[in-house]
Amino acid sequence: MDGMRTRRCEYGPCGAHLSARHAHNARFCSGRCRVASHRAGRRVPSELTRRPRWVRHSARKVPLTTAGRPASSTDPATWSTHRAAASSAAGAGLGFVLDGDGIVCLDLDHCVDAEGEVASWAQRVIDSAGPTWIELSRSRRGLHIWGLGSLPHGRRISLDGGGTVEMYADGRFISVTGETFGDTPSRLGDLQHVIDSLL
Repeated sequence: MDGMRTRRCEYGPCGAHLSARHAHNARFCSGRCRVASHRAGRRVPSELTRRPRWVRHSARKVPLTTAGRPASSTDPATWSTHRAAASSAAGAGLGFVLDGDGIVCLDLDHCVDAEGEVASWAQRVIDSAGPTWIELSRSRRGLHIWGLGSLPHGRRISLDGGGTVEMYADGRFISVTGETFGDTPSRLGDLQHVIDSLL
């Protein structure tokens, strides 16, 4: 587990440092953040939560098992169920492993400003994606667009307007905050058309 100095509240919008007054296995800075996190977790689509491909991750986004040992995005023996990962106090948060079964994630970094406004290049991708689950990243400055599709290997695409989209479908874990962006549905939509248009 990360040292006390680097432990943070697991509720993404908070992210406060956990001090010495918190128990060594504390995951949240307060009861309010614990309740908010559990509510957010219920919004994670069942297409993700029913698959036993969950890990924990450190503050530096290194994958960990629920026991806090090193995990791997290519070793199923180090993964767990969503329930077990969500109950673990190891590391700084949850992660979902992509294994090429048709679930994809489009990672849009640095596209949300301090007021919550989305950059125009990112809004075009969101509009193109249609109804599918989108969450805020841990930094609250990026977005993860989750959906269904096929992608032979990860790609990083530069877009007009200065933004980039990273697309992943296999051999990688993505940190999951569970904090739904806007009013997007808690289900995975088809993103193949978006992938095809970006490649």
